[in-house]
Amino acid sequence: MSTPTWNRPAAPEKSILSPEDAEELDIISLGRRIRHLRKAKAMTLDDLSEAVGTAPSQLSLMENGKREPKLSMLKSLASVFGVGLEELLGAEPPTKRAALEIELERAQRGPLYQALGLPKVRISSRLPMDVLESLVGLQGELERRLNEQSATPEEARRANAELRGEMRERNNYYPEIEKEASKVLKAIGHATGPLSHHEVADIASHLGFSLHNVSDLPHSTRSVTDLKNMRVYLTQSQRSEHSTRSVLLQAFGHHVLGHATPSDYAEFLRQRVATNYFAASLMMPEKATVEYLQRAKNARELAVEDIRDAFAVSYETAAHRFTNLATEHLGITVHFQKVHESGIIHKAYENDGVNFPMDHIGAIEGQSVCRHWTSREVFDVADQFSAYNQYTDTTAGTFWCTARTERSTTGKFSLSIGVPYVHVKWFRGRDTTERSISTCPDESCCRRPPLELQKQWAGQAWPSARAQTHLLAAMPQGAFPGVDETEVYSFLAQHSGDK
Repeated sequence: MSTPTWNRPAAPEKSILSPEDAEELDIISLGRRIRHLRKAKAMTLDDLSEAVGTAPSQLSLMENGKREPKLSMLKSLASVFGVGLEELLGAEPPTKRAALEIELERAQRGPLYQALGLPKVRISSRLPMDVLESLVGLQGELERRLNEQSATPEEARRANAELRGEMRERNNYYPEIEKEASKVLKAIGHATGPLSHHEVADIASHLGFSLHNVSDLPHSTRSVTDLKNMRVYLTQSQRSEHSTRSVLLQAFGHHVLGHATPSDYAEFLRQRVATNYFAASLMMPEKATVEYLQRAKNARELAVEDIRDAFAVSYETAAHRFTNLATEHLGITVHFQKVHESGIIHKAYENDGVNFPMDHIGAIEGQSVCRHWTSREVFDVADQFSAYNQYTDTTAGTFWCTARTERSTTGKFSLSIGVPYVHVKWFRGRDTTERSISTCPDESCCRRPPLELQKQWAGQAWPSARAQTHLLAAMPQGAFPGVDETEVYSFLAQHSGDK
């Protein structure tokens, strides 16, 4: 899907670029070019400061790639250096040394270097060229070997990271899917309120499908769609009415959105996200849901559990749907987490700058979240009926989060929605006195035992870990990972003659 322009705010005056181009402005490279041109003019920071009318400290931040200059400042710098804006913003580093410095700076700001927990090397003109080349070479070789040694499941993690980046860029809002869902709802005359099972059957009829409950559905599937005979098969033992309705709507989504057999795991994942979005758009129509959310925001009573109850969906569906609409329609940036009781992140989304833990390729799934975050603290709360609300001071700022726990066949999970402090005024639960402090990724925050416990037990304990089978398992093969296609085809052949 191409990234549309409708969901991007206009560029503020202070920035040279609009938000869609902001990532393309490499402020590290720009800073090195400014430094190179300043030194070519034999100017000190004080000299340049006087020439362009800003503090030396601000110029130093620009040269170190820690501040994006305003357009007016870039024009002043270009004038002082006697170059055009195009040259100042050029893509090529001015010298080989500058190229190495840029590469090392990028590496030290990346998740791989941060995960190593090493101190940052101060990059200056006094750093010998051979040392600079060695550091860049070592970083490149380390990343190459990590990528080379990645097991098959790494493909899934990489695809997840790439898709999450696209979702963040679009604020998790897909108008083309909203449009298709709206057409279907209009065809059956549904506008607001919970989508009944009778209306789901109407959708099936409108799309030309017949529904069949069977007891022998392939064990690796939740539903099977027979496109030859326009049938949808599902089991009679779905866990709840919520899940039955969702499974059917997701199956319809593949048909309505025109999906072809996925060519790789990344495409499979995109299709799954799209059909989940489509199903949520049917159960919680955009117009009706936005009107409901706007009323709640005006009353400063936004609450995920209220959205869940108003549209008779699961808490997880309501939370996901909130992330679809909150930024686009309410101007609220947000993050979502689904975390196992072990602390492992299973699902996550953010466009509010929260510092999720991630590996060297930017993958979040499978990472352990800080013990002091709301999504972990909620497991220790006695009241598991009410929403648990908490403020958490992090290295990326203060966030307010609301969370609940749910049980599944694989254990207990927390589902949490969080926003930066600036947006908490719109939410019920903002008056909570629960507060926590997280300094992650600093290991002293929660990844190492407290000093007293270390003194008492270090060297005196030898735990036997549970087998981490996910470390050994290869990603399922085939167009539909995890599905036994032989079993599916045999099932369809057996039922194709049914009336």
